[in-house]
Amino acid sequence: MGEGKGSTLVHLLVVVLSLVAFGFAIAAERRRSVGTIVKDDISNATYCVYNSDVATGYGVGAFLFLLSGESLLMGVTKCMCFGRPLAPGSDRAWSIIYFVSSWLTFLVAEACLIAGATKNAYHTKYRGMIYAQNFSCETLRKGVFIAGAVFVVATMILNVYYYMYFTKATTTTPAHKANGASSTIGMTGYA
Repeated sequence: MGEGKGSTLVHLLVVVLSLVAFGFAIAAERRRSVGTIVKDDISNATYCVYNSDVATGYGVGAFLFLLSGESLLMGVTKCMCFGRPLAPGSDRAWSIIYFVSSWLTFLVAEACLIAGATKNAYHTKYRGMIYAQNFSCETLRKGVFIAGAVFVVATMILNVYYYMYFTKATTTTPAHKANGASSTIGMTGYA
């Protein structure tokens, strides 16, 4: 491992897992459930018929891939709380900033993905014959999975920078102050 470079394998795995999560989020947006109103001629009731429910699976897949990428990075860096202390300086400051930012974007991305998957799985069944002209089928609003995908990419970028600055802050040795006891000037004469 080079000076402050970090493991290439960790970088690669975090990026690949995030890109797979991004792909699943885009696929979930494109395959959202769409409901059509159908009237039953026998009972005169109206109900919704939905097309494929595959977007829920894509949303959950994106959720799990992003979660595994974040878990991998936090496991390698020991969540910045355990392990070697970070050396004081700008690398430590940037590492903390990217750590907090990546967690915020991660939580927003996960919330968008799981909320989209949950709402997409919810289907309106029967509404009966009451106010059939105002009847509508519940569907997921456009853009929920796209918002999750945008935050997945933001999380990926912030995670890469967090890991880069984290490894710089753990591999550099802090400068020690010279005190009087460890001075390099001797006080004894020549023997």
